[in-house]
Amino acid sequence: MSTTKERFGLALIAVALIALPFVLASAGTAWVRITNFAMLFVLLSLGLNIVVGFAGLLDLGYVAFYAVGAYVYALLASPHFGLHLPFWVILPIGAAVACIAGVILGAPTLRLRGDYLAIVTLGFGEIVRIFMNNLSSPINLTNGPKGISRIDSFQIGPVNFAGSDTFAGLVFSGPIKYYYLLMLVLLGVIVINRRLQDSRIGRAWVAIREDEIAAKASGINTRNIKLLAFAMGASFGGIAGGMFAAMQTFVSPESFVLNESIMVLSMVVLGGMGNIWGVIAGAVLLSFVPELLRYTVEPAQIALFGKLLIDPEVLRMLVFGAALVLTMRFRPAGLWPETRHRREMNENRA
Repeated sequence: MSTTKERFGLALIAVALIALPFVLASAGTAWVRITNFAMLFVLLSLGLNIVVGFAGLLDLGYVAFYAVGAYVYALLASPHFGLHLPFWVILPIGAAVACIAGVILGAPTLRLRGDYLAIVTLGFGEIVRIFMNNLSSPINLTNGPKGISRIDSFQIGPVNFAGSDTFAGLVFSGPIKYYYLLMLVLLGVIVINRRLQDSRIGRAWVAIREDEIAAKASGINTRNIKLLAFAMGASFGGIAGGMFAAMQTFVSPESFVLNESIMVLSMVVLGGMGNIWGVIAGAVLLSFVPELLRYTVEPAQIALFGKLLIDPEVLRMLVFGAALVLTMRFRPAGLWPETRHRREMNENRA
């Protein structure tokens, strides 16, 4: 009986997700775009969760892998070098290059933990951004602060994701088509994360997170396992970066600042480190709530006071900061933490 209920519940969720973009489109295309970017942040959060949540390695430079994936797509699918490769060729290349970047970051930091690791990864993220900002001479690789424009959107046969198509009486705009593609990619990433979490590798990551010395004594090759965590997490960031470049058709270094890394880390911490569903919930909350405030705070102030008293952006960041402080005070393991991580937090507090 429970199996039937579960299947019925999954069917309802699937129908809701299929119909969601058309419901959002009735309120404006902007909400479909916001949903797409929320799914990008979910992808990034799931990738960072491998490093931070599963393996317990604090990474403040995760946006670097996002930037690598975006620039790989931009360079291989734009007039910048005259290359226009199909997206299904570029995305694996971007994931592979980001994976290599993850290994490059992980190799010299294997003996570092905690604050020291955070500082090194933060520096790595800034180094990548500065490189993107300055590699315009003597060879114009990234076009510097001007960024790369006219990037090709995704195309599957005759279907171009930049335009609108009509099927069965329904209008599929570009954002709606990207929504369904992102949903498919996200489902694949969730399946991979679940399989990793339940695998021997996932248990090795948890062992390193709980006690690295004990893990090494029990025969786990901590060096290779930690490198694998950096590599796997980085590859998901590379995929998300490629999809971001295709959706925006423009990339520049300003899109990959430190604040983006902090935001993704906040999503992982708020949702619950180590718990896939908690991380997804945290990413969705921190993606949608600020946008809801952006669209409601200004009209509400004008309706109540006749003028704008507090800038919506200021209030948005105030609410964001207050939510994180309250969460760390009353739910230090996150809103939906993994069972083992919650037990660790309770033991530490005791």
